Amino acid sequence: MRVEIFADVLCPWCFIGKRRLAAALAQVADRDQVEVVWRSWELAPEQGRVPGPTAAEAMAQWWGERAPARVAHIQAVGSADGLELDLHAARPVSTFDAHRLIHLAAERGLADAMVERLLRGYHTEGLNVADQEVLARLGVEAGLDLTEVRALLVGDDHADSVRADERRAAEVGVSSVPSVVIDGRPPVTGVQPPAELHRLIERALTARS
Repeated sequence: MRVEIFADVLCPWCFIGKRRLAAALAQVADRDQVEVVWRSWELAPEQGRVPGPTAAEAMAQWWGERAPARVAHIQAVGSADGLELDLHAARPVSTFDAHRLIHLAAERGLADAMVERLLRGYHTEGLNVADQEVLARLGVEAGLDLTEVRALLVGDDHADSVRADERRAAEVGVSSVPSVVIDGRPPVTGVQPPAELHRLIERALTARS
């Protein structure tokens, strides 16, 4: 059975959702029957490679005086799940190459490690995840071969894979991230409690038996 996760590196809720889905999957009795597939979604496709304002500053432009409370809320929720989310250091950039890198990692059985390293790099360390040298380093730290990563970044391998994921999102009705599609069912939010995600996965597994 396939569980698809539509996510973007820029999204702090996606980091939180990753933790909660992992907790849910850890409780699944037939875990080996569940295939997890990370799907690309660009929150800010208009962004370039050069970092601009921080995520917190961008939120201030959207929400005005409500922004500090929202920032504090996101960081508090993340902390409760064991994450350090620094919205004052994270600076939104293009994630297209990061998504291509995740697809390469998926081919090598390293998608989860690659997603984890990118999320931590961006949200905790404030790294520029559009910079090719940064992506090369993170790819190696996730277990990929440096030569292979560099070849990906200077070419256009997996560009079609990213676009295919985005078309898939539209087909299944994904309109926000993190969204989880369990065995082709309608998407659900990935930030609901692990117990609820576990229940949905177990229900889908039971329906297949």
